[in-house]
Amino acid sequence: MTGEGLHDFARVRRIVKTDEFSSVFRLRPTQKTAHFVLYTRPNSLPHARLGVVAAKRFAPRAVTRNTIKRVTRELFRVTGLPPLDCIVRLARPVNTKSGPATTSALKAELRSELERLFAAQKARAAAATP
Repeated sequence: MTGEGLHDFARVRRIVKTDEFSSVFRLRPTQKTAHFVLYTRPNSLPHARLGVVAAKRFAPRAVTRNTIKRVTRELFRVTGLPPLDCIVRLARPVNTKSGPATTSALKAELRSELERLFAAQKARAAAATP
């Protein structure tokens, strides 16, 4: 796979190196929601790239962290953002060790927040290009 497809998530569409994460984190957060912070930086590639940070202190269970990453990647793939480096960082606790790892209500809430973040970025890019 070359990574040039519209709805794939090949390695070229991921932010994987520490210095790439650092260069995006140096900028101010673009947007915030109840649980997430989105950092963006324009890139010179023909496509957008994504990095996801889900810290253990905010999502103590691996199942929850993996769900967050999976939902984020899925929405990123289908949104079709302009050439940006995006990092989605979990910024607030989503559940505790004593509660269930994932629920349909939690998934729906996280999905709606992420949809708003990505839709706002797409709208911002559309407004910037005449």
